Amino acid sequence: MTAETGRWIRNFVAGQFVEPDENRSFDKTDPATGRVFARVHEADRELVDRAVNAARRALHDGWATTPVRERAALLRRAADRIEERFEEFVAAEVADTGKPVTQARELDVARALTNFRTFADVVAAAGQESFLTDLAGGRQALNYAVRKPLGVVAVVVPWNLPLLLLTWKVAPALACGNALVVKPSEETPATATLLAEVLAEVGLPAGVYNVVHGFGGDSAGEYVTSHPGIDGVTFTGSSATGSHVMKTVAPRVRPVSFELGGKNAAVVFDDVDIDEALTGLTKSVFTNTGQVCLCTERVYVQRSVFADITEGLAERARSLRLGDPLDERTTTGPLISPTHRNKVLTYFDLAEQAGAKVLTGGGMPQLGPRLAGGSWIEPTLWTGLTNADRPVREEIFGPVAALIPFDTEAEAIALANDTEYGLAASVWTNDLRRGHRVAQSMNVGMAWVNTWFLRDLRSPFGGVGLSGIGREGGESSLHFYTEPTNVCVQL
Repeated sequence: MTAETGRWIRNFVAGQFVEPDENRSFDKTDPATGRVFARVHEADRELVDRAVNAARRALHDGWATTPVRERAALLRRAADRIEERFEEFVAAEVADTGKPVTQARELDVARALTNFRTFADVVAAAGQESFLTDLAGGRQALNYAVRKPLGVVAVVVPWNLPLLLLTWKVAPALACGNALVVKPSEETPATATLLAEVLAEVGLPAGVYNVVHGFGGDSAGEYVTSHPGIDGVTFTGSSATGSHVMKTVAPRVRPVSFELGGKNAAVVFDDVDIDEALTGLTKSVFTNTGQVCLCTERVYVQRSVFADITEGLAERARSLRLGDPLDERTTTGPLISPTHRNKVLTYFDLAEQAGAKVLTGGGMPQLGPRLAGGSWIEPTLWTGLTNADRPVREEIFGPVAALIPFDTEAEAIALANDTEYGLAASVWTNDLRRGHRVAQSMNVGMAWVNTWFLRDLRSPFGGVGLSGIGREGGESSLHFYTEPTNVCVQL
């Protein structure tokens, strides 16, 4: 059994890889070079229907009632097998995304292992509340809840952190006894398909995990989310696509968990450790070439340290090394595609029209003939913009940020909260009371103080406003992926 045959990336349905159809396929290109390295079999409506039906059969054939200890053990075996095939996952992630090999090793694949192991522990330890109700005459009633799987869940994942976000959803969904139909991004199909191999190897029953490849509208994405056999949808991606998915499932009143876009703010106060703040901001602005929903695109800096932060961050940006993703010295990869690069370049033009000053970047680098066809862009910082300008209001999803001065704490809070998004924020200060106070004032799902991207996977993850609906992580994931049935017994 293999995910790729003759450079094909295939669909996986009912425990088997599906023979590809040359007439319904598309090219997968390397974002770093622009060269085609595989063909991807696009699932049609009939194949999606087969996948949903296979998932339903798997539930009825016993997966939904498999004991929790057995499901947790399977998740741990999956983590062990990914660890054994670690470099295969790294290679697939780099080929799909163009990200530096060091990031793929240290973040993406490492986190996939942690996702499976964490949710094995979470589901094994999870309990439910029970209540004793006093009744007339001295009698009592016992109320307790039992968790049941949500059912067949559509898992739709984006291209920026494809393996990390896939396993972030797949691990708790499987832990809770659901069967899955996964639709990876058409830009990054490889790791979801490779995971199918691993889950089959460790004994996951056929039909519990299915992968269908394709695009959004009039393709696999639409076919999956609109299928009447889907009991819930978990989606990470753009706010616009999330809105469309919500409309699609609304007539059937299916539950959704959405982690959507962000226009995240960092607030830097003048009592901060400058070097510590610059290190953190460099990560929060430029990690994964800015293609992380949690990345910072708005940096508000107290005026007395504005010059220190802007000059220091520009120097850090210029020191980033763009180049071959397989070179251990590379820090920054390409954008995912020419289409996305064109979108980011549009904001470069809008910033110029708004009177921005370019501190560094602002164009496309020249990296030699081998990488000339890749979707490369320079890390870019602006000053001179305000919250009224489109580059400060709209999610760009690239290695860019606008730096804006402020004078007072109240002003900083107002500026940071002046957005329709509400995913994450970071606060940089050596005043612990201020850090708590300002972080709690942010209208976001997650706020960091003197750090960024530091996660405890048991804590709730998600956003408000255009940044999403619901929470995942720890028991929050269990709440989404299960339906509780309350049992009341009169004693």
